Order: sequence, then C-alpha cells, then structure tokens
Amino acid sequence: MPTSAAPAKSVHPAATEPRHVLFLFDQLCNLDGGAERSLLKLTQHLPSRYRASIVTFSESKDPSFLTNFQCPVKVLPLEKAIGWRSLKAAIELRKYIKREKVSVVQTFFATSDLWGATVAKLSGCPVIISSRRDMGFLRNLKHQVAYKLLAPLYDAVHTVSSAVRDYTIEQDGVKPERVITIVNGVDVRPLPSLTDLAVFRSRLGLEGKGPLITDVGSVKAVKGYNVLAKAAKLVCAKYPKAMFVIAGAVPEIEYLRQLQTLIEEMGLSNNFRFMGRIDDSFPLLQISDIFCHLSLTDGLSNSLLEAMEAQLPCVISRVGGNPEVVVDGESGFIVPPGEHAEAAERILELLDHPAKARQMGRMGRRIIETEFTAVGMALSLAGLYDELLRSKQLQ
Repeated sequence: MPTSAAPAKSVHPAATEPRHVLFLFDQLCNLDGGAERSLLKLTQHLPSRYRASIVTFSESKDPSFLTNFQCPVKVLPLEKAIGWRSLKAAIELRKYIKREKVSVVQTFFATSDLWGATVAKLSGCPVIISSRRDMGFLRNLKHQVAYKLLAPLYDAVHTVSSAVRDYTIEQDGVKPERVITIVNGVDVRPLPSLTDLAVFRSRLGLEGKGPLITDVGSVKAVKGYNVLAKAAKLVCAKYPKAMFVIAGAVPEIEYLRQLQTLIEEMGLSNNFRFMGRIDDSFPLLQISDIFCHLSLTDGLSNSLLEAMEAQLPCVISRVGGNPEVVVDGESGFIVPPGEHAEAAERILELLDHPAKARQMGRMGRRIIETEFTAVGMALSLAGLYDELLRSKQLQ
C-alpha cells in the first residue's frame, strides 16, 4: 500500500488575494487521459487560497471541451520549441505570467516541462514544479538529455507513484529530497441501485450479455490489449458468453486493425466490444464484473482508481505504480506484464468465485475512499505550494 510523500499541510496566512497557480499542459484536447482528468479534479478542488489557470499548446478540435474546466484556459499554439513562432509564443507566455502575477507554474509533459518551464524561469516565476506521470515511454534521446540538463530548473518534481519517483531520480538525476510523490485521486461517487445498473446496460447495448471484463484506455500498443485478447481466448473456453469491453479513443489505427485481426483469428469477434471514447466511463465500470488492465507501462492508472471506486475486483500487470494501489489477493490480482495465461487464470478465479470477487471489490473501494481521493490530492499539492513559497519567503 503506498504512502504519499506529500508535505505536511500548513496554514496559509490571510492574503489580499489568492496566489495564482498556472498549469502548463502540452495537449489539452479531451478527457481520455489520466493526466487530463487529474488536472480537472485539481482545478476543481484547489483550496481557495490559490486560484488556477491553464495554458495549453494545442488547439482542441472541440473547443467547447475546455468549458469542463472552471478556470481560465488560454490556448497558445506551439508547433515547435525552436523558431520565430516559438519566440513569439515565449514572449506572450512571459507577458501572461507577469500580468497575471503567477506565483507557481506546474508543468505536464515534455514541451511544458522543458520549453514552458524555461520560459517561466526566465519570466521570474518564483516556484516551478514539474509533474511526472509515466515511466518515460514517450521520450527520445533528445528528451533524456534535456531532462537531465534542466533538472536544477525545478523547485520540486511531483510524481504520481513511488515507481515514477525512482525513475525520475535514477534517469533524470533529480535530487531525492526534491522529488515528492502525491498520488492521483478521484471523486468518490455513490454506487447505483440494481435498477440503475440495468438501465446502464441497456443504454450501452450490453443487456443480455455474459460476464463483462472491462478496460478503459486509449487503444495503442503500450496498453497491452493483445495480451488481453490472448487471455480472453482462455477465458472464453470456459465462459463462451464472456464479453471483453474496451473503452477509449483510437490514436493508433494500425494497432487497432492488428488487434481486430488477432481477435478474429481466435474466433472471438462476438466476445469483444470496442466502444471508442466515452465521456464518462464510470457507468460502464459499474455494470462490469471485472476490471482487467494489462498495460505494458504505466505511471499510475486513473482508470484503475476509477474501477476500484466502482467496486470492481481488478486484474492488473505489475508495471509502474499500479501495484502500489492493488493489494494482491485481497482487492485484486497482480500478474507479470505480458503473461496472458496467468491473467486468464486470475480472471477465471474471479468468475468462478463471485462472492470472493465482490469482497475484493468492496476492499478496493475502501482503499480509494481512504487513500486516493481528488480532495486529498489537491490538498497535498496545495501543501507543496505552501512549502515552496514559504522557502522563497513569499508567504
């Protein structure tokens, strides 16, 4: 069970106006990713002594999506980090930081971490925090070098799990005392009635189906859906009506085609449903029987937290921070990455013993209620802001 290395909460003295926290986010286009959903929760639950705004470097195809955020959102298009247009963008960002009296800049992903944090530093922003949410699977050599060179730029590096913390210290050369783990959190919602569950199944076209094994996430190779498909073949040999449901956008079309070919070759076309991106996955999770997430890499899966919130027993791969959430054998099962046979064995154990599965689901929800709430995440980050501003004698 993880223990967040969050700073102790402090009492902020009365101020004439709240301190301004600016979140820099590379591509804020939808709520598919865990980082996007975490940012939304953070802006909703940040204590009143802070006010938030967001700058994103990519225009959304659906600008109305940005109205989900109850704070100012500024789109500052940036195609390349070097060049005349990037210089103009840097000048505009600098003006915004100074005009809006930004006290804290928190960055998300490579362009914000490297380009955005550098601009913020040169603009005189007192506190700069880099938020790290994965194990670096998107980085190239250029990124690796830049993150090491710019490590001294950040007053703190916020990581979402102990695994990401260890990676950051080892790969980026950040001093351990400056790496703070504050886990993701979700809003814990009430569980529905049996009538509501039946309505959800009908609405999603899943009424009359067998047991539902669900995963939520973008359809791309790193998510390990081919492993899930191979596990499904073993499960369906015993439960031929089992339905495997995947909900998420499809950024890698060719991988989806390969996955569908694999499923068809195994004779499982009637056992798989790709639902695409859905605005709220919680109803889907609530009508499911098992959450199975066999990703090949993760920082800390928000979908896993939401599944446990929905009181689902979970079968997950031992990657990143996910094993820090699930208690193996008590709230779910943890299997080695890529091991489809063991994953299938664990899914079958849960289907064979529904009472045990329900008990595991209840324990998982209790873990979320006590250790992984959105309010707790926001309060811990605000405590980090307090501490860093106080160290700059700005409180």
